[in-house]
Amino acid sequence: MSNAPVDTGRRRFLTLATAAVGGVGAVATAVPFIKSWNPSAKAKAAGAPVEVNIGKLEPGQMLRVEWRGKPVWVVRRTAAVLEQLAGLNDQLRDPDSEEPQQPTYAQNPTRAINEEFFIAVGLCTHLGCSPTYMPDSFQQQVQGIQSGFFCPCHGSKFDMAGRVFSGVPAPLNLEVPPHSYVNKDTVVIGVDGEATA
Repeated sequence: MSNAPVDTGRRRFLTLATAAVGGVGAVATAVPFIKSWNPSAKAKAAGAPVEVNIGKLEPGQMLRVEWRGKPVWVVRRTAAVLEQLAGLNDQLRDPDSEEPQQPTYAQNPTRAINEEFFIAVGLCTHLGCSPTYMPDSFQQQVQGIQSGFFCPCHGSKFDMAGRVFSGVPAPLNLEVPPHSYVNKDTVVIGVDGEATA
């Protein structure tokens, strides 16, 4: 056993140096790990808003776009379709859109900011099939109604506001995504907002 005096200054220096090197190592390990939690550029782009030019869409026409990997429909409704919507309430499961399948600004009889344009995620709320838009032949599915959406997978039917008919497998109305109007010819899917058109 040595009786040499203990150099407390050197011991303190070595302890602090070891702690500093350990701290730098911990930070060097933590930074890439924490950065890996951030979404990639591809993931950010997939969730980005989509700007849609609706200026040339004719009454009765539908435009399909993709937002967050889902099909989104933009349909320009005719005056006749808009008139017919009010008379369907007794045939619909959720005519007043009480289920939260749309933003609050689209919780109205037309489920839209601008009643002329219907915007919805094109996936059936039963099992996610894509319903068929039937602009002129929907009366084959529902007597007396000219236009609507029919899901060929299990027979669910939706009116031109995306409201589900009673007695079909789909439990909810079609989802209305967040959207806003930049001007009368441009809508942005994925950004909440009120009508500016």
